[in-house]
Amino acid sequence: MGKLVIGLLGSPLTAGNTANLLDKALEGAKDAGCRVEKIEVIKLNIQACREIFYCREHEECAIKDDMTGMYEKFRELDSLIVATPVMTMGIPGLLKSFIDRFQVFFMAKYMRKNPMVPEEKRSHRKGLYLGISGMNVPYVFDGAKLTMKAFFEIIDVSYWDDLLINDMDTIQDLTKRPELLEEAYKKGYELGRMLQTEENNS
Repeated sequence: MGKLVIGLLGSPLTAGNTANLLDKALEGAKDAGCRVEKIEVIKLNIQACREIFYCREHEECAIKDDMTGMYEKFRELDSLIVATPVMTMGIPGLLKSFIDRFQVFFMAKYMRKNPMVPEEKRSHRKGLYLGISGMNVPYVFDGAKLTMKAFFEIIDVSYWDDLLINDMDTIQDLTKRPELLEEAYKKGYELGRMLQTEENNS
């Protein structure tokens, strides 16, 4: 059985440019022999973190919604690909709320010193960030990258690589730039190849 790569779509558009980019990366990971699963945040029924701090003592959140089923998925995944557009120099609000709900992992790792991710999985879990921005300015991805790096660290995923595409207001349709979609495929394939090589050598 292949390693599990989860693709997390932060865009509210499930068939837009960001979704196409994620699909190509997941296609690459699948072609490398991995199992893949896509999660579209816009389709989840989730609330924002209310800082109840129930998770300070428990390996679960006090809020019962679609996040309840996410924690086990994120414990078991072997690598994660996050694809999101830049909004207001950061990431979309619903994706940020999704990430904030991983206080469950934060409390386990940093407060109780007992990470939720099994020790045998921590060393190979890698993260790939796919970002799209309409603007063409040099600092446009800075906020989103900081958020991704913090998220990956909290869930014991190392920030492995990224693909950052700006000036989408000019490009508009990513299918007109097939070399960028091919780059996403290659990064997904390389991520999957590394995971499968590690599995075959274990």
